[in-house]
Amino acid sequence: MPEIENATSFKIGPAFSKVSGKLQDISKLILGGAVFNTQYNDDPYNMDIVNLLKFGFLHGINTIDTSPYYGPSELLLGKSLNYLINEANYIKRDEFYICTKVGRVKLNDFDYSPAWIQASILRSLERLHTDYLDLVHLHDVEFVEEDKVLQALRKLKRLKQKGTIRHFGISGYPVDYLYRIALLCANDPTIGPLDSVLSYCNGCLQNTRLFDYYDKFLSNCGIQVVLNASILSMSMLRLQEVKPFHPAPQLLKAAVREIAMDMKRNYNEDLADFATRFALRNWLFKSGSTILGSSTVEELKSALQQFHLVSSDINHINRRDEILVKKYRNVLGDHYNEVWESGIPQKTSNSVSIDHSY
Repeated sequence: MPEIENATSFKIGPAFSKVSGKLQDISKLILGGAVFNTQYNDDPYNMDIVNLLKFGFLHGINTIDTSPYYGPSELLLGKSLNYLINEANYIKRDEFYICTKVGRVKLNDFDYSPAWIQASILRSLERLHTDYLDLVHLHDVEFVEEDKVLQALRKLKRLKQKGTIRHFGISGYPVDYLYRIALLCANDPTIGPLDSVLSYCNGCLQNTRLFDYYDKFLSNCGIQVVLNASILSMSMLRLQEVKPFHPAPQLLKAAVREIAMDMKRNYNEDLADFATRFALRNWLFKSGSTILGSSTVEELKSALQQFHLVSSDINHINRRDEILVKKYRNVLGDHYNEVWESGIPQKTSNSVSIDHSY
């Protein structure tokens, strides 16, 4: 990895400033809470979340993303944030955004009923030691029938009107389906334009489908922010082994493994750093914010290094990366933009015209 002198001094924005509350002012990098779970770490209860948060806040990260589905993530983040706010006096609640999700309970258990939406939101408030949530996404909408998705979004709108949550939106994997739901909402006066869409694994080195949808989400659906998550494709785009839960086909994993080995052997760099730069270069400075799943301060520090390599416009790094992107696209071949199955078959009775001309 290219060295950066005194990398810990780099900031991505102002620190410890009162936030405006507008989604457009969330930091370009968001600290993701999915890693505070046994899917990514064997013992999340022993992770140093306090110092990870302190490092992020100090360097201008003003937004945290989590979900009840991420095991103890909300509880662990809530405990750490409560300590930093009320005991250490390190930061104030109005100096950062909290984003969480609702509706996904377990791997194959979803509850989008208005009663559960209400109960889950109240539980998240308690766990996170706050009296409001800045942003709530309906979690993995492709797994629930469309009419139930719309019903749940109407409930979130009512909670927004009450001030319990400040903004709401949807999350999921298939970008075309996220677009469909966002377009339906924009044309439904009982819901209206969603505030946010969160997509994962679609804005990365292996899959760039999200990049093609960004303008359409804003112009056609009235979305305020589009968030890009899992830029390392849930552990696939790195030198280390892929997590066992990853749903990608084995041939795709093998192609990515070949790329990771080639990068280490010929360029002495971890694929994770290269893939991070690719995603940041193609998203942050053109579009929206990126959710980073950093388990340690060192991992977050490395991501900040890649951020500043990209934002500093270091020509020799950019030129080399551009050449390598073309090289590795050839290695991927038909696996570039390949997707895996996610969700249930949908009965799309509503009439919505979706442009697939890109």
